Amino acid sequence: MKFAVHAALWMREWDEDVAPLLDAAARIGFDGVELSLLGMDDATTSRLRSRASELGLEITCTTGLAPHQDVTSDDATVRASGTAALRRALHTVQALGAKQLSGVVYAPWGVRRMTERSARWGRAVEALAGVAPLAAELGITLGVEAINRYETDLVTTAADATRMAAEVDHPHVGVLLDTYHMNIEEKDVAEALRVTGDRLVHLHVVENDRGVPGSGHVPWDAVVEGVRAVGYDGWATLEMFVLANQSVSPDLAIWRDIEDDPTDAAHRGLAFLRERFG
Repeated sequence: MKFAVHAALWMREWDEDVAPLLDAAARIGFDGVELSLLGMDDATTSRLRSRASELGLEITCTTGLAPHQDVTSDDATVRASGTAALRRALHTVQALGAKQLSGVVYAPWGVRRMTERSARWGRAVEALAGVAPLAAELGITLGVEAINRYETDLVTTAADATRMAAEVDHPHVGVLLDTYHMNIEEKDVAEALRVTGDRLVHLHVVENDRGVPGSGHVPWDAVVEGVRAVGYDGWATLEMFVLANQSVSPDLAIWRDIEDDPTDAAHRGLAFLRERFG
Protein backbone atom coordinates (compact mmCIF):
# COMPACT_ATOMS: atom_id res chain seq x y z
CA MET A 1 0.00 0.00 0.00
CA LYS A 2 0.95 3.64 -0.42
CA PHE A 3 0.58 6.05 2.49
CA ALA A 4 -0.54 9.66 2.21
CA VAL A 5 -1.73 12.51 4.39
CA HIS A 6 -4.41 15.05 3.59
CA ALA A 7 -2.96 18.57 3.66
CA ALA A 8 -6.07 19.73 5.55
CA LEU A 9 -4.43 18.34 8.70
CA TRP A 10 -2.39 21.54 8.89
CA MET A 11 -4.68 23.98 7.09
CA ARG A 12 -6.28 27.01 8.71
CA GLU A 13 -7.79 28.47 5.52
CA TRP A 14 -9.07 26.43 2.57
CA ASP A 15 -7.28 28.69 0.11
CA GLU A 16 -3.91 28.92 1.90
CA ASP A 17 -0.66 27.97 0.17
CA VAL A 18 -0.16 24.23 0.62
CA ALA A 19 3.34 24.07 -0.90
CA PRO A 20 5.03 24.11 2.56
CA LEU A 21 2.76 21.24 3.57
CA LEU A 22 4.16 19.13 0.74
CA ASP A 23 7.61 19.68 2.23
CA ALA A 24 6.34 18.69 5.67
CA ALA A 25 4.80 15.47 4.34
CA ALA A 26 7.98 14.55 2.50
CA ARG A 27 10.11 15.13 5.61
CA ILE A 28 7.85 12.85 7.62
CA GLY A 29 8.10 10.09 5.02
CA PHE A 30 4.73 9.92 3.25
CA ASP A 31 4.43 8.58 -0.29
CA GLY A 32 1.87 11.19 -1.23
CA VAL A 33 -0.32 14.13 -0.23
CA GLU A 34 -4.04 14.51 -0.74
CA LEU A 35 -5.21 17.99 -1.75
CA SER A 36 -8.59 19.66 -1.73
CA LEU A 37 -9.29 21.47 -4.99
CA LEU A 38 -10.60 24.54 -3.16
CA GLY A 39 -8.61 27.62 -4.10
CA MET A 40 -6.77 26.01 -7.01
CA ASP A 41 -5.88 27.98 -10.14
CA ASP A 42 -3.56 27.29 -13.08
CA ALA A 43 -0.50 28.90 -11.51
CA THR A 44 -1.04 27.06 -8.22
CA THR A 45 -1.53 23.65 -9.80
CA SER A 46 1.61 24.03 -11.93
CA ARG A 47 3.68 25.07 -8.92
CA LEU A 48 2.38 22.27 -6.71
CA ARG A 49 2.90 19.65 -9.38
CA SER A 50 6.51 20.74 -9.82
CA ARG A 51 7.19 20.80 -6.10
CA ALA A 52 5.62 17.37 -5.53
CA SER A 53 7.76 15.95 -8.33
CA GLU A 54 10.91 17.45 -6.80
CA LEU A 55 10.02 15.86 -3.46
CA GLY A 56 9.14 12.47 -4.94
CA LEU A 57 5.53 12.77 -3.76
CA GLU A 58 2.39 11.68 -5.57
CA ILE A 59 -0.80 13.73 -5.35
CA THR A 60 -4.38 12.57 -4.96
CA CYS A 61 -7.35 14.92 -4.78
CA THR A 62 -10.69 15.43 -3.07
CA THR A 63 -13.55 17.70 -3.99
CA GLY A 64 -17.24 18.32 -3.43
CA LEU A 65 -20.16 20.18 -4.94
CA ALA A 66 -21.79 23.42 -3.80
CA PRO A 67 -25.60 23.73 -3.57
CA HIS A 68 -25.71 25.62 -6.89
CA GLN A 69 -23.87 22.66 -8.46
CA ASP A 70 -26.29 19.98 -7.29
CA VAL A 71 -26.26 17.24 -9.92
CA THR A 72 -29.32 15.70 -8.21
CA SER A 73 -31.43 18.85 -8.65
CA ASP A 74 -34.65 18.83 -10.66
CA ASP A 75 -33.41 22.09 -12.23
CA ALA A 76 -31.51 21.30 -15.42
CA THR A 77 -29.46 24.51 -15.15
CA VAL A 78 -28.23 23.56 -11.68
CA ARG A 79 -27.41 20.05 -12.84
CA ALA A 80 -25.45 21.43 -15.77
CA SER A 81 -23.48 23.65 -13.40
CA GLY A 82 -22.61 20.59 -11.32
CA THR A 83 -21.50 18.55 -14.30
CA ALA A 84 -19.36 21.46 -15.47
CA ALA A 85 -17.81 21.66 -12.00
CA LEU A 86 -16.91 17.97 -12.10
CA ARG A 87 -15.33 18.38 -15.54
CA ARG A 88 -13.29 21.37 -14.34
CA ALA A 89 -12.22 19.37 -11.32
CA LEU A 90 -10.98 16.52 -13.52
CA HIS A 91 -8.91 18.92 -15.61
CA THR A 92 -7.45 20.43 -12.42
CA VAL A 93 -6.53 16.96 -11.18
CA GLN A 94 -4.78 16.27 -14.48
CA ALA A 95 -2.90 19.59 -14.19
CA LEU A 96 -1.69 18.50 -10.75
CA GLY A 97 -0.40 15.25 -12.21
CA ALA A 98 -2.79 13.25 -10.03
CA LYS A 99 -4.60 10.06 -10.94
CA GLN A 100 -7.43 10.03 -8.39
CA LEU A 101 -10.32 12.35 -7.52
CA SER A 102 -12.60 11.28 -4.71
CA GLY A 103 -15.16 12.76 -2.37
CA VAL A 104 -18.78 13.80 -2.35
CA VAL A 105 -18.99 14.01 -6.12
CA TYR A 106 -22.65 12.98 -6.32
CA ALA A 107 -24.44 15.76 -4.36
CA PRO A 108 -23.68 18.92 -2.38
CA TRP A 109 -21.86 18.20 0.87
CA GLY A 110 -23.94 18.97 3.96
CA VAL A 111 -27.28 19.00 2.16
CA ARG A 112 -29.96 16.63 3.45
CA ARG A 113 -33.33 16.65 1.71
CA MET A 114 -34.79 13.16 2.16
CA THR A 115 -37.34 13.81 -0.58
CA GLU A 116 -37.43 12.31 -4.06
CA ARG A 117 -34.39 10.27 -3.09
CA SER A 118 -34.82 7.78 -5.90
CA ALA A 119 -35.02 10.51 -8.56
CA ARG A 120 -32.05 12.34 -7.06
CA TRP A 121 -30.06 9.12 -6.96
CA GLY A 122 -30.76 8.52 -10.63
CA ARG A 123 -29.61 12.01 -11.55
CA ALA A 124 -26.38 11.53 -9.60
CA VAL A 125 -25.70 8.28 -11.46
CA GLU A 126 -26.44 10.01 -14.76
CA ALA A 127 -24.03 12.85 -13.95
CA LEU A 128 -21.19 10.53 -12.96
CA ALA A 129 -21.77 8.38 -16.03
CA GLY A 130 -21.58 11.55 -18.10
CA VAL A 131 -18.16 12.59 -16.78
CA ALA A 132 -16.65 9.09 -16.50
CA PRO A 133 -15.42 9.05 -20.14
CA LEU A 134 -13.50 12.29 -19.52
CA ALA A 135 -11.98 10.77 -16.38
CA ALA A 136 -10.86 7.80 -18.45
CA GLU A 137 -9.46 10.04 -21.17
CA LEU A 138 -7.41 11.94 -18.58
CA GLY A 139 -6.29 8.76 -16.79
CA ILE A 140 -8.16 9.62 -13.58
CA THR A 141 -10.23 7.37 -11.32
CA LEU A 142 -13.25 8.84 -9.53
CA GLY A 143 -14.03 7.64 -6.01
CA VAL A 144 -17.59 7.88 -4.67
CA GLU A 145 -17.23 8.52 -0.94
CA ALA A 146 -19.73 7.23 1.58
CA ILE A 147 -20.11 9.82 4.37
CA ASN A 148 -22.21 9.88 7.51
CA ARG A 149 -25.88 10.72 7.89
CA TYR A 150 -25.16 14.21 9.24
CA GLU A 151 -23.37 15.23 6.04
CA THR A 152 -25.57 13.67 3.36
CA ASP A 153 -28.78 11.70 2.96
CA LEU A 154 -27.75 9.99 -0.26
CA VAL A 155 -24.62 7.80 0.09
CA THR A 156 -23.95 6.90 3.72
CA THR A 157 -22.75 3.31 3.63
CA ALA A 158 -20.31 1.15 1.72
CA ALA A 159 -23.30 -0.63 0.19
CA ASP A 160 -24.68 2.71 -1.05
CA ALA A 161 -21.38 3.79 -2.58
CA THR A 162 -20.83 0.39 -4.16
CA ARG A 163 -24.33 0.39 -5.66
CA MET A 164 -23.83 3.86 -7.10
CA ALA A 165 -20.50 2.89 -8.65
CA ALA A 166 -22.07 -0.29 -10.01
CA GLU A 167 -24.92 1.65 -11.60
CA VAL A 168 -22.49 4.09 -13.20
CA ASP A 169 -20.73 0.95 -14.43
CA HIS A 170 -17.47 2.44 -15.63
CA PRO A 171 -13.96 1.15 -14.87
CA HIS A 172 -12.83 4.65 -13.87
CA VAL A 173 -15.50 5.04 -11.16
CA GLY A 174 -15.05 3.27 -7.84
CA VAL A 175 -15.51 3.78 -4.10
CA LEU A 176 -13.69 5.64 -1.35
CA LEU A 177 -14.33 4.40 2.19
CA ASP A 178 -13.43 6.41 5.29
CA THR A 179 -13.08 4.76 8.70
CA TYR A 180 -14.48 7.85 10.48
CA HIS A 181 -17.75 7.59 8.56
CA MET A 182 -17.77 3.78 8.66
CA ASN A 183 -17.49 3.90 12.45
CA ILE A 184 -20.80 5.77 12.50
CA GLU A 185 -22.73 3.95 9.79
CA GLU A 186 -21.55 0.34 9.45
CA LYS A 187 -22.68 -2.52 11.65
CA ASP A 188 -19.76 -4.68 10.47
CA VAL A 189 -16.72 -2.81 9.10
CA ALA A 190 -15.00 -5.90 7.71
CA GLU A 191 -18.18 -6.94 5.89
CA ALA A 192 -18.63 -3.42 4.50
CA LEU A 193 -15.18 -3.65 2.94
CA ARG A 194 -15.93 -7.10 1.58
CA VAL A 195 -19.16 -5.78 0.03
CA THR A 196 -17.17 -3.07 -1.74
CA GLY A 197 -14.73 -5.63 -3.11
CA ASP A 198 -12.65 -4.62 -6.09
CA ARG A 199 -14.57 -1.35 -6.47
CA LEU A 200 -12.53 0.05 -3.56
CA VAL A 201 -10.15 2.64 -5.02
CA HIS A 202 -9.15 4.65 -1.93
CA LEU A 203 -9.18 4.33 1.85
CA HIS A 204 -9.21 7.16 4.38
CA VAL A 205 -7.72 6.05 7.68
CA VAL A 206 -8.69 8.15 10.71
CA GLU A 207 -9.94 7.67 14.25
CA ASN A 208 -13.53 8.02 15.48
CA ASP A 209 -12.82 11.62 16.61
CA ARG A 210 -10.97 12.45 13.35
CA GLY A 211 -7.64 12.20 15.17
CA VAL A 212 -4.70 9.79 15.05
CA PRO A 213 -5.75 6.24 14.15
CA GLY A 214 -5.21 3.81 16.98
CA SER A 215 -5.98 6.37 19.68
CA GLY A 216 -9.74 5.76 19.84
CA HIS A 217 -12.22 2.95 19.34
CA VAL A 218 -12.41 2.26 15.58
CA PRO A 219 -12.24 -1.56 15.18
CA TRP A 220 -8.90 -1.65 13.40
CA ASP A 221 -8.61 -5.43 13.38
CA ALA A 222 -11.84 -5.51 11.37
CA VAL A 223 -10.59 -2.78 9.02
CA VAL A 224 -7.39 -4.71 8.33
CA GLU A 225 -9.37 -7.93 7.91
CA GLY A 226 -11.64 -6.32 5.33
CA VAL A 227 -8.78 -4.69 3.43
CA ARG A 228 -6.93 -8.00 3.20
CA ALA A 229 -10.09 -9.89 2.23
CA VAL A 230 -10.55 -7.77 -0.89
CA GLY A 231 -6.84 -7.63 -1.72
CA TYR A 232 -6.77 -3.85 -1.60
CA ASP A 233 -3.27 -2.44 -2.15
CA GLY A 234 -3.89 1.20 -3.08
CA TRP A 235 -3.77 4.46 -1.14
CA ALA A 236 -4.31 4.63 2.61
CA THR A 237 -4.62 8.32 3.45
CA LEU A 238 -4.68 9.98 6.84
CA GLU A 239 -7.58 12.44 6.61
CA MET A 240 -7.32 13.96 10.06
CA PHE A 241 -8.97 17.20 11.16
CA VAL A 242 -7.60 18.19 14.55
CA LEU A 243 -7.43 21.98 14.98
CA ALA A 244 -10.26 24.02 16.50
CA ASN A 245 -10.78 27.77 16.12
CA GLN A 246 -9.63 27.88 12.50
CA SER A 247 -11.58 29.07 9.49
CA VAL A 248 -11.98 25.49 8.30
CA SER A 249 -13.04 24.13 11.71
CA PRO A 250 -16.77 25.03 11.72
CA ASP A 251 -17.28 23.20 8.41
CA LEU A 252 -16.06 20.02 10.07
CA ALA A 253 -17.51 20.57 13.56
CA ILE A 254 -14.09 20.66 15.22
CA TRP A 255 -14.96 22.49 18.45
CA ARG A 256 -11.86 21.51 20.42
CA ASP A 257 -8.30 20.55 19.53
CA ILE A 258 -8.38 16.83 18.83
CA GLU A 259 -4.58 16.59 18.84
CA ASP A 260 -2.10 19.09 20.31
CA ASP A 261 0.27 19.16 17.34
CA PRO A 262 -0.67 18.31 13.73
CA THR A 263 2.90 17.38 12.78
CA ASP A 264 3.19 15.00 15.72
CA ALA A 265 -0.19 13.55 14.70
CA ALA A 266 1.15 12.97 11.20
CA HIS A 267 4.21 11.15 12.55
CA ARG A 268 2.10 8.93 14.79
CA GLY A 269 -0.45 8.34 12.05
CA LEU A 270 2.20 7.21 9.57
CA ALA A 271 3.68 4.87 12.15
CA PHE A 272 0.21 3.35 12.60
CA LEU A 273 -0.25 2.91 8.84
CA ARG A 274 3.09 1.17 8.52
CA GLU A 275 2.41 -1.10 11.48
CA ARG A 276 -1.12 -2.14 10.51
CA PHE A 277 -1.10 -1.98 6.71
CA GLY A 278 2.57 -2.12 5.73
